[in-house]
Amino acid sequence: MDGEGAASVARSTMVPMTSTEPSVFTKIVAREIPATIVAEDDRVIAFEDIAPKAPVHVLVVPKTQAYANVGELAAADPDLLAHVVQTAQRIADERAGGQFRLVFNTGEAAGQTVFHVHAHVLAGDLQEGTLAS
Repeated sequence: MDGEGAASVARSTMVPMTSTEPSVFTKIVAREIPATIVAEDDRVIAFEDIAPKAPVHVLVVPKTQAYANVGELAAADPDLLAHVVQTAQRIADERAGGQFRLVFNTGEAAGQTVFHVHAHVLAGDLQEGTLAS
């Protein structure tokens, strides 16, 4: 699927977490939507962003869609949040010498388009003062 097609799928599946509809990320976990997976275990999946904003741009996503944003995740399951961060660190170690930016968008006004908590791992010649996601 090309970037625009995948972006279109993402836009069409943006649903509030109060919905019973699976998020685009849940569909990736279920292998209903293709993605370039770079890491996976029983709790999280990590895959390349379809519209990268940095030389390294990977999303780390909990396999549960129970949490819409990082605040909800931190309050309900801090161990899972720590696991997301540890996974981001491993990816950055492998792909960027351990240096990275970790971004969680929370809410539409902050740029969140999929309301299934996820972290953006950004790396590779990022300059101070730039917002890469």
